[in-house]
Amino acid sequence: MKVIGSWNFLIRLAIICCQLFPVTESSSVVVTQENYGDIIKSNDLVLLTFYVDWCRFSKLLEPIFEEAAAKVREKFPEDGRVILGRVNCDTEMELANMFNIIKYPTLKVTRGGVIHREEYRGQRSVEAFVEFVERELSDPIKEFHNISELQDEVADGLVIGYFMSKDDEEYLSYRRTARVLRDHCRFMVGFGEVSKDLHPPGKNLLIFRADSSSINHKEYYSEYSGNMTSIQELLYWTTVKCMPLVREITFENAEEVTEEGLPLLLAFYDKNNMDPVREFKTVIQSEFADENRINFLTADGARFAHPLFHMGKTKADLPLIAIDSFQHMYVFPKFADIHKPGVLKKFIEDLYSGQLHLDYHMDVDFDEEKNNTTEEVDVSPPVVHESKFKDLMPSKHRYTLINRTRDEL
Repeated sequence: MKVIGSWNFLIRLAIICCQLFPVTESSSVVVTQENYGDIIKSNDLVLLTFYVDWCRFSKLLEPIFEEAAAKVREKFPEDGRVILGRVNCDTEMELANMFNIIKYPTLKVTRGGVIHREEYRGQRSVEAFVEFVERELSDPIKEFHNISELQDEVADGLVIGYFMSKDDEEYLSYRRTARVLRDHCRFMVGFGEVSKDLHPPGKNLLIFRADSSSINHKEYYSEYSGNMTSIQELLYWTTVKCMPLVREITFENAEEVTEEGLPLLLAFYDKNNMDPVREFKTVIQSEFADENRINFLTADGARFAHPLFHMGKTKADLPLIAIDSFQHMYVFPKFADIHKPGVLKKFIEDLYSGQLHLDYHMDVDFDEEKNNTTEEVDVSPPVVHESKFKDLMPSKHRYTLINRTRDEL
């Protein structure tokens, strides 16, 4: 009798404890080598956190990510929409290598089954994660109802679809493409009567409209001529159009750009005069179409005034070109020389041959030689400064960094 009474008491105590401290099922999904393929293929959006248990930044993120996963599941309960998953890099090293994880925690995104090189780099809060998911699952295509709306759209790159109806299989492929590349391009569409005069009867049409600084006006408008039901072909065409050889660097994308590990060739410009930007893009596209050892970037001189100041330059010195190797900044002597065939190419080759770095170490000898001779010296000493863009690389105050060694250029 005594035992039974004690047993009943323990049962009642367990019930009370469960009410006060409910056991909650994890809202995020454990992703492994075995299940990740099915997960990314069967969901419109997957946000993955790559972590290790011994990383303090991973431990700080864990409860935030879990709460966000619960709110996302509550907001989007239907299957196939979105999953927030976690990958333990100590036990899933193959997955970590596949996603090229070099710091913890890293947040990666897949859209429509496509793994993206880019990471989630927004604020690490429950609200920010939920807002990110909401934006990602919103319609990636803006519908226009009047042709005049297209004239009002200003974007670095704009893909415009002219379709007969929303039920068209080709339009569904266009939607999927837009979902995958929404961060790299703007997408618009017109249906039926609105666009019927802008495409051949019975045929849908896709047009790419380049940015306002496009230098080749023959390519300002480009028509897609491939198979509109082929996701692979659509993605390839749109990626080529929307991800230009020359990008604009901002404080928002600087961490992403610098993490690619390639030296930066930067064209600093005055936003009141965009002609040098067009000139720079012309030279890069004509001479460096196959160059993959360096990132070609334009930079607003007002926004990046600090690196200019560090190089002893001001707005009055714009336009200006410099290489940042993440060790040093090397100033290209004269912007106008980019139009001389091979001059800018040699500047880049001198970086990789080590000549720019050698000149840097010979700077003192050069000055001494110049001071000890009365003859005029034809060659100018290299203009070299410590890197400033390395300060925009992923911070050790936010990540546990691994594989941090790099060659000095």
